[in-house]
Amino acid sequence: MIRFIHLADVHLGAVPDRGCPWSSEREEEIWETFRRVIASISKNPVELLFIAGDLFHRQPLLRELKEVNYLFSTIPDTCVFLMAGNHDYMKQDSFYRTFQWEPNVVFYQNETPLTVKAAGMDVYVTGLSYHHQEITEPLYDSLKPVQEEGFHVLLAHGGDELHVPMDWKALAASGFDYVALGHIHKPQTVLRDRIIYPGALEPIDRNDMGEHGYVEGRFEDGRVKTRFVPFACRSYQKLMLTLREDSTQYSLEEMMKMDLMKRGGRNIYKVILQGYRAPETLIFPEKLKNLGNVTEILDETRPAYDLEALRKRYSGTLVGDYIGYFLDKECTLVEEKALYYGLQALLETGLPTGKA
Repeated sequence: MIRFIHLADVHLGAVPDRGCPWSSEREEEIWETFRRVIASISKNPVELLFIAGDLFHRQPLLRELKEVNYLFSTIPDTCVFLMAGNHDYMKQDSFYRTFQWEPNVVFYQNETPLTVKAAGMDVYVTGLSYHHQEITEPLYDSLKPVQEEGFHVLLAHGGDELHVPMDWKALAASGFDYVALGHIHKPQTVLRDRIIYPGALEPIDRNDMGEHGYVEGRFEDGRVKTRFVPFACRSYQKLMLTLREDSTQYSLEEMMKMDLMKRGGRNIYKVILQGYRAPETLIFPEKLKNLGNVTEILDETRPAYDLEALRKRYSGTLVGDYIGYFLDKECTLVEEKALYYGLQALLETGLPTGKA
């Protein structure tokens, strides 16, 4: 049996949510989570570690490569296969080009595919590194594994129009036992146990919702079995809060505090306010941001108006005509918001609303 860990898109050096109070912590947490992965391998060794591109968020500094190389030296019995992706692609002056890696590390220097046999194992890994930020040619689609008995792996980064487009049917039929993908930050399985994006090790921006971690797998009797291992120290989550007519700013804040306590105070939230509130109730989103790690607050609440009753009451007036204009058509979300904001303004300005 051969065991492996597959991770990608670590983005060392990234500073998520720059300008937010927790952003400096996030930069170090990305490094720390990568160190934790290596430490877990040191305690429970696996034969192979695949890193499918974008280990760094930008061109790596020499001291950063030395730091990573030291970490690899602590797992000498694990063969590490590493490639440069579109973020840390190999510029002409990249330190990647001349860096001397530990003996257990295979770094793909070229932008053309190369197959490397793992030391002491019947394992054959095909890969390449980006020399450009964008590669529009489908470099992987026609690849086939070498004609040798063993475990055949394709290490690949991309999958969209600007970053090595991929034909999933061609890859599924290629003969590789496992395709270790990188580039997409959300964990995705293209073909069960065979073609997998592990997603970013730590979420990098507010769109990287949900769990993050790596793929753990084993190759035995010609078959691969995998499982996803959640490993990130935080996650980005949506928090939906529903208001009622009796809700107030204070009750909303208490509701949010309770939900944050249940979900975990370290996580980072996009808060969405829903439901119907009393027309006179005012919501102050900035005060809610002070309650936790909140990147954005969307107020989708509506004043609790009985539109049909108001339409009848103000029939023949500006207010009645305004309500009728919207009720007599299929409204978009923007138009629906305009209806409520405009109606509230009309009713609160003291404009004559009675019948002439």
